[in-house]
Amino acid sequence: MYRSSYNDDKEPIKVLVVDDSPLMQRAIKSLVELDKNIKVIEVASNGREAIRLARMLKPDVITLDINMPELDGLSVLKVLIQEEIAPIIVVSIITQKEAPVTYEALEYGAFDYVPKPIDESWNALEFGRELREKIILAYVQAKKSAILHKLAEERFTLMKKEGRKKPSEKKDIYQVMESRVVDFYGVGIGISTGGPKNIYDVLPPLPSNLNAAIFVVQHMPPFFTKQYAEHLDNYCQMKVLHAEDGMVVAPGNVYVAQGGFHLTLERNEEKLVIRLASEPKHTFMPSADVTLSSIAKAFREKSIGIIMTGMGNDGVEGLAEIKKAGGLCFAESEETAIVFGMPKEAVKAGVVDKVLPSYAMPEEIIKTVGTVKAENCQA
Repeated sequence: MYRSSYNDDKEPIKVLVVDDSPLMQRAIKSLVELDKNIKVIEVASNGREAIRLARMLKPDVITLDINMPELDGLSVLKVLIQEEIAPIIVVSIITQKEAPVTYEALEYGAFDYVPKPIDESWNALEFGRELREKIILAYVQAKKSAILHKLAEERFTLMKKEGRKKPSEKKDIYQVMESRVVDFYGVGIGISTGGPKNIYDVLPPLPSNLNAAIFVVQHMPPFFTKQYAEHLDNYCQMKVLHAEDGMVVAPGNVYVAQGGFHLTLERNEEKLVIRLASEPKHTFMPSADVTLSSIAKAFREKSIGIIMTGMGNDGVEGLAEIKKAGGLCFAESEETAIVFGMPKEAVKAGVVDKVLPSYAMPEEIIKTVGTVKAENCQA
């Protein structure tokens, strides 16, 4: 998939494998080296050894297990990310229990993740293919952009120091609101690789009385999106919800699309409700294209589509529908995008009104949709 971005005449990509299981060390090495452009130069069996080898060998890419002796993977990641040695791909068991830690690794700057097999039914060839593709992508991005610096930026740490309101402390000024008429805006955000870090530039600064509902489509598996919504809710002034089928849409809320389903919108009497759909089949479930197209139908000229960091072209068709409906479309600039893939495709397609760094998006959103007074939101 990413082979076209890599020159076969160059030296192989040097990979440091960090895993405390000798079996997984051998499996990862044999699978990634099926591509002659990738070479495992060393393996580390614990966290301290990983840091020592990374500093000494300066690999191009590091694969990192989370659960390890002496020093866990998350602690290792925090050290190596700040030293900007190489992009890190988390290769770890990702179940409902382990998902929060893996998600935290993505927040702190891991480039991406590949789920480690948890039983004998795993597809070794599929696991190897995904890992090879992400190793090549991480390498290419690190070579052609300031990706290591972007991943090392401590936006998330700074956010925590600001002491954002916890969910229980938030004032839900829309709790009794009945959406007889959709007179607020619908903002859709499509985001992929690098999203768990960059989204913190956009959502936390938005006020709780924003005259818009926000729909976030992050490419994630089902057991991640709930954690994603809960983490975001701890740092946002708006209420962040894991989208459920039949949920009534109201301004002041952020709705995170569930993994494994498309987030769509449907008129139910005079209210707008969320519908989770398993069709159409798409490379990504959820898909930004599907959600943005649904937003265009529901909100028309009060639609805003935003495409942020990620690989591929998901969201381009959805932005085109928003443009047809009279709405506005933004794309994240190369300055802040971890992977300037999805935004670049949107710009090339001519469906973007403004290209903005992630930190400039909140101001643009507020300027466009405005805010409302609490008394105007009562039924």
